Amino acid sequence: MSLLKRIGGTSPATHETQGPPSTRPRSDPASKLGAVPQSQEDSTFTDLRMRVQDRLISELDPKLDLSNAVRVRQQVEDIFNSILDSESIVLSRAERARMFESIAADILGYGPLESLLNDPDISEIMVNGPRQTYIERRGQLELADVLFNNDEHVMRIIDRIVAPLGRRIDESSPMVDARLPDGSRVNAVIRPISLVGPVLSIRKFKKEGITVEDMIRFGTLTREMAEFLSACVRARLNIVVSGGTGSGKTTTLNALSSFIPGDERIITVENAAELQLRQEHVVTLESRPPNVEGRGEITIRDLVINCLRMRPERIVVGECRGGEALEMLQAMNTGHDGSMTTLHANAARDAIARIETMVLMAGMDLPVRAIREQIASAVNLIVQQSRLKDGSRKITSITEVQGMEGDVVVLQDVFVFEQTGVDERGKIVGQLRPTGIRPKFVELFEQQSIYLPPNIFGFAGERSFF
Repeated sequence: MSLLKRIGGTSPATHETQGPPSTRPRSDPASKLGAVPQSQEDSTFTDLRMRVQDRLISELDPKLDLSNAVRVRQQVEDIFNSILDSESIVLSRAERARMFESIAADILGYGPLESLLNDPDISEIMVNGPRQTYIERRGQLELADVLFNNDEHVMRIIDRIVAPLGRRIDESSPMVDARLPDGSRVNAVIRPISLVGPVLSIRKFKKEGITVEDMIRFGTLTREMAEFLSACVRARLNIVVSGGTGSGKTTTLNALSSFIPGDERIITVENAAELQLRQEHVVTLESRPPNVEGRGEITIRDLVINCLRMRPERIVVGECRGGEALEMLQAMNTGHDGSMTTLHANAARDAIARIETMVLMAGMDLPVRAIREQIASAVNLIVQQSRLKDGSRKITSITEVQGMEGDVVVLQDVFVFEQTGVDERGKIVGQLRPTGIRPKFVELFEQQSIYLPPNIFGFAGERSFF
């Protein structure tokens, strides 16, 4: 892709006067004393930056290889300094650095999003058109001080994300799932589907990954629960991680996968590759949307069917959304123990109903009882993840699938979260505790020389508080 096409044309824009009131800088009391208003300063700086950027782009070689970021950055910096000197533009050292980084981000990075992507405290970025960007920081949403010039500016950033992955987004295909090089999940929706302009959602993942110890420290689960889940994974139980959007299902799945022994062959199936497995023998499969002609689509279901021919010892499906649930159940029931997946549901009982619905989506004319028998035989454990009202994420229940009674799948909670109140800071107070029920599959632990102390299940009357 040529440099001019990648950057696109630019024109001066006064961000502050066009944005909604909530995005405009507040007036500074100093302006009443004759100082230059902050909005005027920002507007002047923005106009100057756009003028320098326009000239810089015109002087860069359009055939420049943008994949060599170090070389391009050096050339951009040389031309940038030359332009400032030739036009006798006087800036302080801080203003000069700020302007250069802003221009470099538009050419080499993700423009206004660059600073948000580099902030480790931000977990999610939501761009609602060019004039409004929200972020999630420590579980709470807040409006970010980030603005784009116009719809075209946002589209350039979206194209920069999806193009290297061979994906497209246009009026005929106005929605796309993608990922950043660091594994962060990206979804984009544009006109005519979106009425507010291009909408971009980025779910960030920590580069170092969130470990089980981190989750214990955050209060997502207790050490006893972690020991129990470790035993379940090592004993090759089939596990479903259930939860709502943004509840932390993928993070929990990543944590559970860390318990898989390093000498096993793991095959992951995902819509957009984002799992961060640390084992050595991992094969990652990623679905593919249809091309411009509507051909070449590879679905999650296709990949699940294919991975059964690849001698997997563990199958990890990033998320079951449709008919692939049938193949997943069949794999779990035909010797591929220790498989794991996630799905959207608000409770363990809802997860069973959701799996039933997805199996029916496969187009097989199966009676409901037969589907439930498949589920009861295949799934051993449901880990329910929730995002609470205070923004915290917790495993709210760990539930054993015990079998069938009549036409009903029998479930039994092993651990539950009980809310006891809200503190003065608005944080939810509660406890994660064992129910005192010993799961039936504990016998599998003992067969594989995995032993857990009785107090993990609450037999000694001990509870874990946080």
